[in-house]
Amino acid sequence: MALSEYIVMRELDVPDIANFQVYLQNGGYEAYRIALKEKTPDDIVQMVKAAGLRGRGGAGFPTGVKWGFLPKGVYPRYLLCNCDESEPGTFNNHQIIDLNPHQLIEGVALSAYAIECHTAYIYARGEFATAARTLEYAIAQAYAAGFLGKNILGTGFDLDIYVHRGAGAYICGEETALMESLEGKIGQPRLKPPFPAVAGLYGKPTIINNVETLANVPLIVLKGVDWYRSFGTDKSPGTKVFSLCGHVNKPGNYELPFGVPLRELIYNPEYGGGMRDNRDVKIVVPGGASAPWLTSDQLDVTLDYEALAAAGSMLGSGGVIVLNDTVSAPHVAYKMDEFFKHESCGKCTPCREGTHWLVRVLHRMTEEGHGRPDDIPTLHDIYKQMAGNCFCLLGESAVMPIKSALKLFPAEFEQLISTTANGNGRGRRETIALQPSERGSPL
Repeated sequence: MALSEYIVMRELDVPDIANFQVYLQNGGYEAYRIALKEKTPDDIVQMVKAAGLRGRGGAGFPTGVKWGFLPKGVYPRYLLCNCDESEPGTFNNHQIIDLNPHQLIEGVALSAYAIECHTAYIYARGEFATAARTLEYAIAQAYAAGFLGKNILGTGFDLDIYVHRGAGAYICGEETALMESLEGKIGQPRLKPPFPAVAGLYGKPTIINNVETLANVPLIVLKGVDWYRSFGTDKSPGTKVFSLCGHVNKPGNYELPFGVPLRELIYNPEYGGGMRDNRDVKIVVPGGASAPWLTSDQLDVTLDYEALAAAGSMLGSGGVIVLNDTVSAPHVAYKMDEFFKHESCGKCTPCREGTHWLVRVLHRMTEEGHGRPDDIPTLHDIYKQMAGNCFCLLGESAVMPIKSALKLFPAEFEQLISTTANGNGRGRRETIALQPSERGSPL
């Protein structure tokens, strides 16, 4: 199911497309030119709606519908490009920026025109130093060519785009925490409502879209709705860049139409190339570490929003983590929740305390060999107290690894307890010394 032409990974069709002149020679900025001179902002919004473009950042919400939430007649408006790609197992935004930055800049500019916005920000992950410099250089070229700035192409439309680097906080990928950070505050999520489209950056109407989402817009405008909908499924049209990693022979980014079977992504020689050492698949996390796990008997599920939801998981960021039968499910849950514990902003108690105790219990069980009979019900209790009670989705995401591991591989947790009971526990045997604030805890 290889694509005859790519949408957001066009560097595979056009070598050196990051070069400004090469991008222009291959239709670059033509959609932007057409939009400014021949179409109204509402025309672009309606095209994106009709194309069925869905947000690629995780939620899959229809992009044109989100744009339509802006209150009429309220200005200024802001467009924020969420380039804070921090989800474990996800690295597709990085490739888009490094190898085809002008596609993103054109997507930002087109989208800004569509929502009648004159200031846009690209919020880049702090570690993306090279990517940020690449974007800044490409933006300077766009200014010099008259595609940004004042009275663009003589149409009267003004637009400035700024690159803002974060400081390496995963929580700033959450849209309201991103706005707080951009305003110079601590990167912590805001209470919703009001939603960003009503009161966002600096209290003004704001649209926040992911890098891959915005990179789709130029070709939708240039080649049309019918062309775009020829890819994918009816409810999940277009393509998705899947970041494939783990125990596969060929990890990497693969742009495929929505609806391709998970098995094909993993085993097709053009993509994942099968499992290393011909081991069996044990765990697949199809949407970054925040997504519920799948097992080897679910490899025929198709990679689209509806099918993955029906299978009990989600597409999320498109980071597909594939693990073989040598891994320990409790250990995988421990390492993932260790990440979420580290990245918790500490604003709400269920997340701050819940991630701490999940990691503490799992560390004692998996790393120190001190599993106890009450550990399994305790883990269930902790994640149930977190689910539905956290201020933002980070805490909800931390629930997914432990909930999946307990549901799909309960025997492995029981084994950790029975091994300890038989005196075969590994690692340090001394009791964990509790800090004064922790004394009296049943954990």
